[in-house]
Amino acid sequence: MSCNASAGKGKLTTEVTFNPFREVEPQLEALSGTGNGLNEVPEHSLARVDYALEAEYGVNEQINVEYNISYIYHSMFAYFDRDNVGLPGFARYFMEASHDERHHAELLMRQQTLRGGRVKLQTIMVPETEYTHKEKGEALYAMELALSLEKLNFTKLRELWKIANEAEDGQLTDFIEGQLLHQQAIDIKQAAIYVSELRRVGKGLGVFEFDRYLQQDLAEREDGLRPLIHPLKSLAAKAD
Repeated sequence: MSCNASAGKGKLTTEVTFNPFREVEPQLEALSGTGNGLNEVPEHSLARVDYALEAEYGVNEQINVEYNISYIYHSMFAYFDRDNVGLPGFARYFMEASHDERHHAELLMRQQTLRGGRVKLQTIMVPETEYTHKEKGEALYAMELALSLEKLNFTKLRELWKIANEAEDGQLTDFIEGQLLHQQAIDIKQAAIYVSELRRVGKGLGVFEFDRYLQQDLAEREDGLRPLIHPLKSLAAKAD
């Protein structure tokens, strides 16, 4: 919109170049073809505007990524919750991780419907049920797997951001950056810390102690005391 003003013979004249009634005509014409009867359910979204098909497909792919990772974490929770494994801290960690990934999928679903896209859920892969590893032990192996999954998820989110950016979709890029990418970076850092510490403690008593402090760490984060904590700092303080 622009407004040009000029003075002539003592009068101020203006020329408005933005005519909303004229410029909205294409939108009104498009709406007329979406089913506008009083008792009709529109076949297509009424809210959709400037939403690229590539972005819609990309969001559906990312929903599938989040649900697949959530499913794997749920399987890992069940493994560590067994009585013959007996690591409740790891069980809680992977249960919460599963919930987080499912929450991200739901955020993406709301984003999809917000923009007038259609959510199309896809097949979820059957995850492993055993997480034993002869050399590393189950705790380190599972946490390295978690770190790898978090990094893969970050890469997938970056790819979705690139699709949104190429479509010049500022709303979608802002959503990905603000709601998903930053938290994903935090999750990667936390998993990396746990991997580093588990590599130091070994497979026996060290894992038992790590599990206890993992429970403490998760409880403190739940209470909002510390968003990011090294669970074995207390062990180091004890040793001193």
